[in-house]
Amino acid sequence: MGKTITIDSIENIEVAAKEFIEYISNSSLESNIFAFYGQMGAGKTTFIKAICNVLGVEDLVSSPTFTIVNEYKSAKGFPIYHFDFYRINKLDEAYDIGIDEYFNGHGLCLIEWPEKITPLLPDDCINVTISVKEDLQRSIEIS
Repeated sequence: MGKTITIDSIENIEVAAKEFIEYISNSSLESNIFAFYGQMGAGKTTFIKAICNVLGVEDLVSSPTFTIVNEYKSAKGFPIYHFDFYRINKLDEAYDIGIDEYFNGHGLCLIEWPEKITPLLPDDCINVTISVKEDLQRSIEIS
């Protein structure tokens, strides 16, 4: 498994989000947990917002930097959990929000700053790396 998607401009981000969703829907992926890696400012939150828009989320999608997790509902009714672990200092903080229940549930889990909880990530977690290219395009690598 592996795919690279290029975002050539912010105006085309939803096209990339649709391509991402089509790829994960048509692949034989066993997991609903996606770990988004990338430097600060790479566009993790912006891409997750675009994914949520394409999935028909009507709520305001924002980074859960202080709340750790935001919950949205897709147009098809399934839950989407958006995590941001940037501010956690101990794994206990992830346990305190019930991370196991989220990971073992049926919702889509989209995780920013997964490197903060590496020991808690399931083996079948799908890694998504967002890189900034020299021309400010973004490269989305799914592995």
